[in-house]
Amino acid sequence: MSRFVAVASLDEVPENDTKGVMVDDLAIVLINSGGDIHALEDCCSHEEFPLSAGEVAAGEITCTLHGARFDIATGAVRALPAVMPVRRFDVRLDGDEIQVDVG
Repeated sequence: MSRFVAVASLDEVPENDTKGVMVDDLAIVLINSGGDIHALEDCCSHEEFPLSAGEVAAGEITCTLHGARFDIATGAVRALPAVMPVRRFDVRLDGDEIQVDVG
């Protein structure tokens, strides 16, 4: 069941950058890639390091701890040392408000 929750406004997530947010006890990283907003669990599956500290480029986010890369649209692993994907969340916009489905 869907449960969309307002987590930020568009101006809080600059293009090609990230913003970490908390919903209940769930850490989520919002990623603005070329104006498209994506949401992943804010935890690298390799070493449990926040992806919100990562770098965004070419549709990927790179964990700054060991260089694991993830597809920002799917959460799939794109480069070792991570081998497990990260959880992806549906996102919708209501005006300038970013909402994430945490249901």
